[in-house]
Amino acid sequence: MDIIWYGQACFKIKGKSASVVIDPYSPEIGLKPPKDLEADLCLITHNHPDHNNVSLVSENAVKITGPGEYEVKGVAVTGVSVFHDSENGAARGKNTVYNVYIDNLNIAHLGDIGESLTEEKADEIGSVDILLIPVGGVYTIDAKLAAEVVAELEPSIIIPMHYGIEGLKYPLDGVDKFLKEMGVENVTPVNKLTITKEKLPSEPQVIVLSKT
Repeated sequence: MDIIWYGQACFKIKGKSASVVIDPYSPEIGLKPPKDLEADLCLITHNHPDHNNVSLVSENAVKITGPGEYEVKGVAVTGVSVFHDSENGAARGKNTVYNVYIDNLNIAHLGDIGESLTEEKADEIGSVDILLIPVGGVYTIDAKLAAEVVAELEPSIIIPMHYGIEGLKYPLDGVDKFLKEMGVENVTPVNKLTITKEKLPSEPQVIVLSKT
């Protein structure tokens, strides 16, 4: 299975028999979006322009936009509702966390989560092998809180997202703050993550992806 990052919170997960695109964004955020993303599923965590540009994804993709349990082409998706802020949604509303089970791996995409996780919410999300987590602050959890969420979910692989990169118009922190919180240094970005269940590390590992 391959995981590719297109910037902000947009990923493509390519499994053996199906593919998933999560949170495609509009060009107004300052980044050049990918063109014509082919996928079987398109997941949208919330209805903001840096997460909801479904026009980028093939028309035949099944669109999922909220909490619930779904299955498409052998891919099981669990959507869990959380808040986009630390004020019970008063500032930015709700956000859906998705746990995607594909190729025998559980991949959790936290979208624009803006709060710490209660034990109940962590249980709803379930087992996590690979965690896609926002770390840039301002509109989501920041580096410090992200590190706490990592400890709550205990993934094998942690992939930061939604942080400041060249061209992005949002004033987000860079990824370095999160790497420092996680106690890791000299992390060299890779173009994509190719992984199987058998190749998961025995100790938690932070992987930084380059924007494709």
